[in-house]
Amino acid sequence: MAAVLARLIDLASRLSRKMKSGVTIAAFVAIAVLAGHTVSAQVLPPTLSSLKTVAIPEPDNYGEFIKDKSKAIALGKALFWDMQVGSDGKMSCATCHFHAGADNRAKNQLSPGILRVNADKSPNPDNTFNIGQPNYTLNPGDYPFHKLEDPNNRLSTVQSDSNDIASSQGVFNSKFVAAVPGSPEDTVTQLDDPVFNVGGIETRRVEPRNTPTVFNAVYNFRNFWDGRAQNIFNGVDPFGTRNPNAKLYKAATLLSPLQAVSVKLKNSSLASQAVGPPLSAFEMSADGRTFQDIGDKFEFNLLDNILNIVKSGKLPLPRELGKKLLPLRPLGKQIVHPEDSVLGQYSRAPEKGLTTLTYGQMIKAAFKPEWWQSTQLIQVDKADGNSRKVVLLPDLSNSTEEYTQIEYNWSLFFGLAIQLYESTLVSDNAPIDKFLEGNTSALTAQQQQGLTLFKNSGCIFCHGGAEFTAASVRNVQNRGRLTRSPAPGNPIEDTGFFKIGVTPDLEDEGVGADDGLQPVSRPLSEARLAQQGKFQEVFGEAPNITPGLVEADGVFKAPGLRNVDMTAPYMHNGGMLTLRQVVDFYSRGAADDTPNTPRLPVLNLSDENKEALVAFLKALTDERVRYDKAPFDHPQLFIPNGHPGNQTSVTNDGTGKATDALVEIPSVGRNGRSSPSPNFLE
Repeated sequence: MAAVLARLIDLASRLSRKMKSGVTIAAFVAIAVLAGHTVSAQVLPPTLSSLKTVAIPEPDNYGEFIKDKSKAIALGKALFWDMQVGSDGKMSCATCHFHAGADNRAKNQLSPGILRVNADKSPNPDNTFNIGQPNYTLNPGDYPFHKLEDPNNRLSTVQSDSNDIASSQGVFNSKFVAAVPGSPEDTVTQLDDPVFNVGGIETRRVEPRNTPTVFNAVYNFRNFWDGRAQNIFNGVDPFGTRNPNAKLYKAATLLSPLQAVSVKLKNSSLASQAVGPPLSAFEMSADGRTFQDIGDKFEFNLLDNILNIVKSGKLPLPRELGKKLLPLRPLGKQIVHPEDSVLGQYSRAPEKGLTTLTYGQMIKAAFKPEWWQSTQLIQVDKADGNSRKVVLLPDLSNSTEEYTQIEYNWSLFFGLAIQLYESTLVSDNAPIDKFLEGNTSALTAQQQQGLTLFKNSGCIFCHGGAEFTAASVRNVQNRGRLTRSPAPGNPIEDTGFFKIGVTPDLEDEGVGADDGLQPVSRPLSEARLAQQGKFQEVFGEAPNITPGLVEADGVFKAPGLRNVDMTAPYMHNGGMLTLRQVVDFYSRGAADDTPNTPRLPVLNLSDENKEALVAFLKALTDERVRYDKAPFDHPQLFIPNGHPGNQTSVTNDGTGKATDALVEIPSVGRNGRSSPSPNFLE
């Protein structure tokens, strides 16, 4: 059957060359039918509409947690942009999402193929760099990472190929020791880094996948390229119902006993995503840090406690000394524009930070008291991290760690607040929106030609709907969590996740990897969970398709395309620089990893049609994004931009680490900037 399909695709490709317009959707469906594939209503092309017509997905039980939504949004924006969140007092969520929700840095942005595995799925990281060494500055000549002599012909000579990744730099390799009272920097032990170093001097580590934009990410059913940020937020980590041990503590009143509870918030993959990077030893954290440490780990002072007992005759309430964010001034290292659309009312400009004195105050203003009011302690056994009990006084044997309720529930506050802020980052006023609302002059003639090609060439199947992605909440609700691929054998795929062959499967498994949870690690692929009979066990519902053949390895979430002309480099490996390179890839049939077997029909678009398609993609950009106008305005930020020197020489800061080169991103108010910041390598 695969051979028949390949012959049919080749026939369609030759027909498309004669027609000079690419394979139409009708032809694509006809090919599938002739090859014996099931073609249902699910295969019919999705429609396009203005994003204004789509409700922002949200959980139906926010009211159980949020006391004041506007204050929670303010808290989320502060946390997202605050450099104090990172272990080094420099890394914020925004550090990798400051330009159109993505990253336009070019220096020290390369990672080797560290996600590579063997055929048996055992780790086989490639720690060698091909394009450039750490602290290298990318340039246009490096792209695309897979170079063909003729970019229109998948069978032409391969001039060069690399499994390097263009991504975002994070922290230095280190081990967490402790949070320091009143300091934005954690105490850490520096670790040797055999991969990210120049001449033995450590450089900042770089993530193994390209940074996607957070703008419009609220519409995604799951987040991250591999979908590990689950639709249901459990309040603790990215893994939702996959982690049955995820617990928070709740107290109905100030004096009520603390109760360990499980929480479930649907349509909250942004919250699931948000709680990942702050603990990542690549992105923002020293290895071994917990959310309780980011919050405010309790320190017990025995002398003070005895004095309080003597004075009052009563048992003391725990006193928060504060090791990290709870006692710190929000955005204490950054200027907030007085006309910031969310935080302007709290601005201290030209002084740094917000008028709100502490993050603890912001949490108490935003969240219901049953999640933070208790004065009891949650005691965690150091020898058994899963062993917990609630006590009034700390254990002085030093065998446990104690956290107040507000400390212990920090991941809930962090995740939900950032989700509420990111839910405002919706770009629904692009030329395409105006055109679909009836303004026919909103698109040029060339862009309208590109729109027709976008529909007829099959792009719309993976990037359909107002969200321009099949991975949206709305699409999953309409089609189910699993769908059948038109690939040979009609394998089952996770809805909105596709295999297009940018890189070989073993270089990055994508959704084909496991979630890594202990003691039971399960596939990230929901299709594979169904195949193994574990779908209902994990998600509490039966799969919508009877499992059979599954496609998961090398499968990735289809990203939304809005503002795509501002978010280069492209693909999960960051291996394409321009939209024209992306269009060339699809025109020749995708799947550079297996040149003799195109994953998609070979379109063989003419240069005219390619340029029209590129012009259409540029019509998906909201000008508010380009000029950082509300809601896309932001506080001041200082971002690490590699290190002084180059890939052969860096300066030592005296501790074995390379000196940072920081670049200022100035604060911007609701009216935006007068000129846009340059895109990647512009």
